[in-house]
Amino acid sequence: MKFTTLFATLKKVRDFEKLEFPFVKSLIDFDIIIEVGFAQEQDKALTPKQLFLLKIGSITTVRRRLSTLVQTGIIRRQTNKRDHRSDVLTITPSTLKVLDRYAAVLASIAPPK
Repeated sequence: MKFTTLFATLKKVRDFEKLEFPFVKSLIDFDIIIEVGFAQEQDKALTPKQLFLLKIGSITTVRRRLSTLVQTGIIRRQTNKRDHRSDVLTITPSTLKVLDRYAAVLASIAPPK
């Protein structure tokens, strides 16, 4: 990628993020969303405890940011159907739609292989 188009490309990505992801207040928010979505994509249930063990940030910060993402409807926290003592985390369908559009934006700017 030419240097002259590098920042134009990054600006396009960042403009999309600002418009479509107003709920992402920090990189930790984005990391949480990615980890939960990745586990969901792999058909693996991710519990809050497993998320804390990924060391995205301090446990207190991750707990606080996760709580906010759940309250705003970005992540769904449900009781585990197999083990009612724990919860599992998933990305909500509306958030998945936005992330799918985000992936399309990223794909459109990626150089062909």
